[in-house]
Amino acid sequence: MYRATVNKRGFEITYRDDKIMIDGTALDWDVTKISNQYFHILIKNESYRAEIIKADPVTKSFIIKINGKVYSVDLKDKFDLLLEKMGLNNGATGKANNVKAPMPGLIVDLRVKEGDKVKAGDALLILEAMKMENMIKASAESIVKSVKVTKGESVEKNQVLIEF
Repeated sequence: MYRATVNKRGFEITYRDDKIMIDGTALDWDVTKISNQYFHILIKNESYRAEIIKADPVTKSFIIKINGKVYSVDLKDKFDLLLEKMGLNNGATGKANNVKAPMPGLIVDLRVKEGDKVKAGDALLILEAMKMENMIKASAESIVKSVKVTKGESVEKNQVLIEF
């Protein structure tokens, strides 16, 4: 499942029975790739020319022009949606104040200590839950103010693990 936001309007995109569904309705488009940037789209006998003006695969944001009209598109895949549901999407704010346990578990490894400078995506610790190791990563550039847990410690959901 994906969540697309087009010019601030949200859409749910799923794949069912070999068809792409947008908000539960089957997508009946004929799309032809002209080049890496240009596409021809046919919807109910109406022709559209699409151009990808800007694509940032890291942030999953795009600027697309369709028949001269510009659209801003932001995508979230199932992992982005899961992180958002667990409250771990605070990277969008640019600065994180702390990292909380997304689920109960056991701290099996700490990768940072007080005073360390971290960038978005850097590994902070490994939390074992339900026999799976989960790498907890920094959501933004920060300096570690304090580490509130130790290796081998059991933690509860929403317990503060690291403060910035």
